[in-house]
Amino acid sequence: MRVVGAGVGRTGTLSLKIALERLLGGPCYHMMEVFGHPEHIPAWQAAAQGKMPDWRELLAGYQAAVDWPASAFWPELSEAFPDAIVLLSVRDAQSWWQSADQTIFPSSRQIPNDDLRAMIDGLFAARFTTEIGDAAAAIAAYERHNAQVRDTVPPGRLVEWTPGDGWQPLCDALGVPVPDEPFPHANTRADFLKRASTD
Repeated sequence: MRVVGAGVGRTGTLSLKIALERLLGGPCYHMMEVFGHPEHIPAWQAAAQGKMPDWRELLAGYQAAVDWPASAFWPELSEAFPDAIVLLSVRDAQSWWQSADQTIFPSSRQIPNDDLRAMIDGLFAARFTTEIGDAAAAIAAYERHNAQVRDTVPPGRLVEWTPGDGWQPLCDALGVPVPDEPFPHANTRADFLKRASTD
């Protein structure tokens, strides 16, 4: 594991997944992985209840992890993988809220898989906020999460990244060359809503 992502959903995490897989030559864990591996759901449910899994076993083969659910457990993951950089993906709080409120938050309430919905609810309750429909509460949780990362991770290990930063900060932190191709931009709000309407 080379990268522990600490940024929450809707901070460019799917773009990061694609970019990191390009840079590291291996898979990057993301909520999309949970959809494809429902057998992982019990481990994340247990983690939300304070019973941490064997992280090396759960994430075997992955070179990086970004997005929820992994980002909720960045302290444990950064301890389990002490050589990994901690990558905090961010955007301004108001635009993050507007995006999350129009995409992942309403979708999380409509997930037909009871176990997956329970996993997400448990994760929010334990590590974020249960008041995801309230702008002030959600923004406060978002800012509290980011502040904890900034206050806890040593500066030499922390990489803060915004979607407009592209390849350079990632490549600098990983010691790899910048690819001669545009940075991937995936899962825009329009992309998400289009995909949700066809699911």
